[in-house]
Amino acid sequence: MKKIYNPQLQDWSEILKRPTQTFNDIEETVKGIFKEVQQKGDQAVLKYTSLFDGIKFTNFIVSQNEIDIAINEISEDLLNAICLAKSNIEKFHTAQKTNKIEIETTEGVVCWQEKRPIQKVGLYIPGGSAPLFSTVLMLAIPAKIAGCKEIVLCTPPDKNGSINPAILFTAQLCGVTKIYKIGGIQAIAAMTFGTASIDKVYKIFGPGNQYVTIAKQYASQLGVAIDMPAGPSELLIFADESAVPSFVASDLLSQAEHGKDSQVILVTTSKNILNDVEEEIYKQLEVLPRKEITQVAINNSKLIYMDSEEKSLELINEYGPEHFIICAKNENYFINNIENAGSIFIGNYTPESAGDYASGTNHTLPTNGYSKSYSGVNLDSFLKAMTFQKISQNGILNIGKSIELMAESEGLQAHKNAITLRLKKIQ
Repeated sequence: MKKIYNPQLQDWSEILKRPTQTFNDIEETVKGIFKEVQQKGDQAVLKYTSLFDGIKFTNFIVSQNEIDIAINEISEDLLNAICLAKSNIEKFHTAQKTNKIEIETTEGVVCWQEKRPIQKVGLYIPGGSAPLFSTVLMLAIPAKIAGCKEIVLCTPPDKNGSINPAILFTAQLCGVTKIYKIGGIQAIAAMTFGTASIDKVYKIFGPGNQYVTIAKQYASQLGVAIDMPAGPSELLIFADESAVPSFVASDLLSQAEHGKDSQVILVTTSKNILNDVEEEIYKQLEVLPRKEITQVAINNSKLIYMDSEEKSLELINEYGPEHFIICAKNENYFINNIENAGSIFIGNYTPESAGDYASGTNHTLPTNGYSKSYSGVNLDSFLKAMTFQKISQNGILNIGKSIELMAESEGLQAHKNAITLRLKKIQ
């Protein structure tokens, strides 16, 4: 890991740069696949599944029989762990429900807001070397609580053309209505346009690699909403002398093992902590099964020493991490003043892994600095806020003249007439 000491403000943007490709590097590939899926539907999806995943299908819909077989392959301990996580995630997301808001803004003018579910949602679940069944929990549970009628799930198959049993079990447990064995750009395109076999959805959720991220952003230009631009995983930790170096190192490595394009950063006001954490990282790295992947991510990551908490926090807010861990004596300073972060973990015994799996918060979070303007997935992500109003004769008398004046000032005579005709009728 690269060590940096008291970087100057003008150097921050270069130091905090993510190890990602630009949109231009991927854009043409995404557009080409989208165009082909739009024109050829299932045929194009099958073609790219064969090309990218090495699997030739005639049918990529997961059957109930496949799900039943998968469930029998999962250990009872894992089933219980998934059910515990489900319970906690349900509790936290159910608590996010809000009641109807109603107010009489002027006598005779009643306005209210109600939230209604998005009818059709698509969940993208990364597969590959680390099939993320935990992400099924994070997306399907709030979708079900919100009341979404159709919950479609796409996830890439393994080299045998199968889906990880835990993904299938979790999907059924959480109320997913259809599961498809497709991944990558072609999955996002299929959910965007719909095909003979795959349902078109109104909003797409889920993390993925850079190709999936750009595909989602492109889908958002074609009339489909997305949760957020969620790309390669990232974690920033602030630690002072109160931190346990082995814990800090384990947290950095837990994010680095997601993929070669992940990024982890330590910011500290202690040179001793910086050195001790680095030593622990290389010690723990040696015994990790995903050492090769993790090593590449660690090479892209940084250990940053700052001489004050104020400068540290300023740098952290500039970076806007997906995950932010606080291990500090003065933790309240960071809690109260952090402005840009997807999810925050406080204290030596609050590892980021807890949020990834079972504490109850959602792990689908904005990356690449998007925490400056996006929230992580929550119950409201699956709902639309709809406003209603009902105006009585007395109400239109109370606000009618003001509306007439405003409409006339904007040169919108028909708007004014809609009021004038009603006022004359009453009078």
